[in-house]
Amino acid sequence: MKKATHQQTKQHNRDLVLRTIFANDPISRAEIARVTHLTRTTVSDVVSGLIIEGLVDEVGRGESIGGKSPILLSVIADSRYLIGLNLAQDRFIGAVVNLRGEIKETVEVEVHDDNGEKALQLVYQILDQLIRKKHKPLVGIGVGTPGLINTREGIVLSAVNLEWENLPLGSLLQKKYKIPVLVLNDSQATAIGEYVYGNKHKPDENLIVVNVKYGIGAGILVNGQLFQGDGGGAGEIGHVVVQENGELCRCGKHGCLETISSARAVMQHLKVDSLDAVHSAFEAGGTKAKESIERAARYLGISLANLIGTLNIQKIVLTGDMTRFGTSWLETVNSSMRNAALTRMSEGTQLELGTLDYRACILGASAFLLLDGYSPLFGGAN
Repeated sequence: MKKATHQQTKQHNRDLVLRTIFANDPISRAEIARVTHLTRTTVSDVVSGLIIEGLVDEVGRGESIGGKSPILLSVIADSRYLIGLNLAQDRFIGAVVNLRGEIKETVEVEVHDDNGEKALQLVYQILDQLIRKKHKPLVGIGVGTPGLINTREGIVLSAVNLEWENLPLGSLLQKKYKIPVLVLNDSQATAIGEYVYGNKHKPDENLIVVNVKYGIGAGILVNGQLFQGDGGGAGEIGHVVVQENGELCRCGKHGCLETISSARAVMQHLKVDSLDAVHSAFEAGGTKAKESIERAARYLGISLANLIGTLNIQKIVLTGDMTRFGTSWLETVNSSMRNAALTRMSEGTQLELGTLDYRACILGASAFLLLDGYSPLFGGAN
């Protein structure tokens, strides 16, 4: 293993301290040292640099536990801005976000069978508008998109519904807008959004977030870090076959989870063109709608049981369009999951609904720029 250079060590310490302040805001220098295991001298030097950069400020004193009260540090929310994009199925949404996840501006465009080059032009349309907004400096663009993604190279390897194959989206956007760009799977971005801005998740927590909408995908965080797998596709549970000789999936296989448990599958099963129509029938007590929703929930629960058996992560959050079916849907998913999983493992598993709707993907895509080692970009801005 190659030994890290002085500059790499310095950069690592900076990233670590900044992420620690971000996750525990407000926090004292002494507490940062305790959490990170860095020396107090190193923490003090790093914090001084972050204050000079205008990223962090001293915001008062904390409670004393003997001796002087500690000075508390906080990220300056409006010192930098990011753009987050959610390239969902029926609409693309972009937003300008500050460092505390506050959405400042939003631009949305409807998607009507736009794919390939047309879809790319819609991305440009959103970004052109957001770049012109008053919030400066903009220091990065985070994109959450469906499909298999090579995040490190910013390449969309395959996004079936957008007809993107080996699209170098990151480099295209970076070349056009001259700021750093990060591209990741939309379910992974949603997981980060829920983890950072959702229900007070712990900084080193393990978490699975399953996004159930027109497609289905999972984002997996291990010790607070996004796990993408060797090929970047960890969490692609929507394209795992759960029913032999089932419906034809968009990926070309038959019986994938998406063909049963997604919003698209339920709409097709009931022969309606909107999820609102499904919801109305479900609320009215329609037998077919109820059966379709329960069937979708059961198969989703079985897939979650497989995740429990594979990863043994005890906190699972469900997000996306299908959560609108509420307690009944959630209880069926939960019951199916526990029936299919090893009892001792499922007993400790907590299943809950997400809190951020479409915003989770936007906030996660932008937050990932800070949380996954991309914080060097905050040293300079355009």
